[in-house]
Amino acid sequence: MLRVAGRRLSCLLNRPAPVASFVARNPIPVDACSDSPGLSSVASPFRFGSEFLFPGSARGFATETLVPKQQRAEELEAVLPATAVALKTPTSKIIYDEYNHERFPPGDPSKRAFAYFVLTGGRFVYASLLRLLILKFVLSMSASKDVLALASLEVDLSSIEPGNTVTVKWRGKPVFIRRRTAEDINAANAVDLASLRDPQEDAARVKDPEWLIVVGVCTHLGCIPLPNAGDFGGWFCPCHGSHYDISGRIRKGPAPYNLEVPTYSFLDQGKLLVG
Repeated sequence: MLRVAGRRLSCLLNRPAPVASFVARNPIPVDACSDSPGLSSVASPFRFGSEFLFPGSARGFATETLVPKQQRAEELEAVLPATAVALKTPTSKIIYDEYNHERFPPGDPSKRAFAYFVLTGGRFVYASLLRLLILKFVLSMSASKDVLALASLEVDLSSIEPGNTVTVKWRGKPVFIRRRTAEDINAANAVDLASLRDPQEDAARVKDPEWLIVVGVCTHLGCIPLPNAGDFGGWFCPCHGSHYDISGRIRKGPAPYNLEVPTYSFLDQGKLLVG
């Protein structure tokens, strides 16, 4: 059937286009390209023109009716690649290639233990990473080792004579350590608290009346006062004229508060721990 259809199509395509008057005077027999010798008929001009202009409408040229769809797909598969065949013969049926792998139905009991192992292992890794990030973040906000080393300072008090003042450095600031005499202690206790700008008893500023420990920073603008100077025998700030007494309390000048008393404690064998 394909051979017959091909021959008829080639005859129609190779036939010259006649003039309408010539066709009217000279009818063309249809059996010129026919394989059946018994058929002989005269083609009308209208029929010839329709067959020439619309060769697909000629009898026996519908490829869908001549070639079955399954046979056509098989012929295309033998010549064209698989992707081209899929585009030319679309179908709703989906076939999976299971040549090199094995497919299991969802929820296969034989793979359940492996799935649980993978999920649990992944969650454990995620939890470990989250814990590590939190620890790194918290440790980044804490003080470093060099800062912690300077957080406390140990001072030997045995070398300080009575009436002298020693300056040490603690956390980047000067600290005054004064060993007071009995006269200094009596003078500090004899001060009228009502006359002080920042009233504070001497007993509240010392743990041992013999030792006075204060931060050597002026409470006015942060200058460093001079020890054993001023009108009251304590400290004097030459920047703006603030005077502190023997207990570190402001007595004169623009400073608003007394000298700060740091955190300290006395250790055994004449040792002082600041901080």
